[in-house]
Amino acid sequence: MESGGDSKFDTRTSEEKAIDEWLPVTSSRNAKWWYSAFHNVTAMVGAGVLSLPYALSQLGWGFGITVLVMSWVITLYTLWQMVEMHEVVPGRRFDRYHELGQYAFGERLGLYVVVPQQLVVEVGTCIVYMVTGGKSLQKFQQSICPNCRPMRTTYFILIFSSVHFVLAHLPNLNSISGVSLAAAVMSLSYSMIAWVAAWNRGAHEGVDYSLRSKTAIGQMFGMFSALGDVAFAYAGHNVVLEIQATIPSTPEKPSKGPMWLGCVVAYIIVAICYFPVAIVGYYAFGNLVDDNILITLEHPAWLIATANMFVIIHVIGGYQVQLQSTDLLGYILVPKSNIFFLSWDGPNTFQLFSMPVYDMIETYLVKSKKFKPSNALRFVVRTTFVAITTFVAITIPFFGGLLGFFGGFALAPTTYYVTSLHHLAGDQETQKVEPKLVHKLDLHRNWCYIDDRSSHRRSKVDHYVGWELQIFLVNFHLSLSPILDIVDDDHEEDEVRSQKVREE
Repeated sequence: MESGGDSKFDTRTSEEKAIDEWLPVTSSRNAKWWYSAFHNVTAMVGAGVLSLPYALSQLGWGFGITVLVMSWVITLYTLWQMVEMHEVVPGRRFDRYHELGQYAFGERLGLYVVVPQQLVVEVGTCIVYMVTGGKSLQKFQQSICPNCRPMRTTYFILIFSSVHFVLAHLPNLNSISGVSLAAAVMSLSYSMIAWVAAWNRGAHEGVDYSLRSKTAIGQMFGMFSALGDVAFAYAGHNVVLEIQATIPSTPEKPSKGPMWLGCVVAYIIVAICYFPVAIVGYYAFGNLVDDNILITLEHPAWLIATANMFVIIHVIGGYQVQLQSTDLLGYILVPKSNIFFLSWDGPNTFQLFSMPVYDMIETYLVKSKKFKPSNALRFVVRTTFVAITTFVAITIPFFGGLLGFFGGFALAPTTYYVTSLHHLAGDQETQKVEPKLVHKLDLHRNWCYIDDRSSHRRSKVDHYVGWELQIFLVNFHLSLSPILDIVDDDHEEDEVRSQKVREE
């Protein structure tokens, strides 16, 4: 299975094997379980953790803590499902998210269900991390040199992006393991700084724990925005299969063993990072906390400057992992026997999330357009992508709004329930059943409520189209909430009060 399956099942041609050995995801399969641990920490514990106190200010103590805990449990369960499905077919490895989707829903429908959402996730996360890196760099400069001439956020985003023009050319996911490890350590470090500094400061005088908004419409959209922020914080499932693809596997020792061990360790670290930051941050500042708690924390200046530098190092890593795992285009537009295929290759946070994108584009150019695999092709593709994400980040540098938008629009589906749909639709014993998945996805009514054993008892009449509308409306609200949040009449007043807290 070292090259994607047991040798007796491997039907690839020598040309296909050569391409797989060049692509970012499948070129190296010698990772250990701890690679899985720090890659998953890097993918998940990112910019989103800094917005959790803000999310609690819009949800309140009871509902907010419940959402955090339930999200931790649900996403750990869906992560386990993905790890188990990586080698659900004997002799075959689903190295990419879209490959699993095509197996579960069919070649064409699986492409339409998975690829658009994953592209939004991968590219959107890279844009968010570009904005986060630039703003953290700006905050670092302001902390260490408060009397220096102020610079626009645009210039800091450009400075931050210059690093990615270099790191983007690392060949595969294992080649950025050192960057990913550093990013994982940084995420744990700045999370600890955030909650320790807030705890040391204590509750602000006159702190108010009521909901951030005072109007009914503001509270409603604030809730949806907060749910999007939480969804963004627990994102990382989009690169799980790409990470597992780097672990060696044999029939006797499948990759799911070391992968799951790494995932459990990663989720323990996630809990250590998320819950103290969310709870202590909200305890200290109440509903006056900013959408990035490091902005609210002004003192001690040297410590906050250090935390912002840790954030910068972390998002550098995450960007590339995401990008190196996005080779979706290769399968989208490569026709074979009238069936459309997806093919990508490759996953630290900017580096972690950009690897899949590199893989997608490179696969498309090599397999569909017949470009020769070369360093020159890789240089052009990756440099162009970094330039595009930099331009978009400069155009819309809104940290809080981007978190809620991408969290609700694409990260929530691919993290919370699309994985469970894969698990149900791809079950070996349900393959004989032909659900109506030609023009629309009729969701299995029991997917979220019944034990996995229910997938063995699927009937022809247990499809209910109403679920499709309900889930669409949930995503619609989560996606639009940051935009519609401007209708909150209290927004300007909150900004003034938050500024007073920071000045104190």
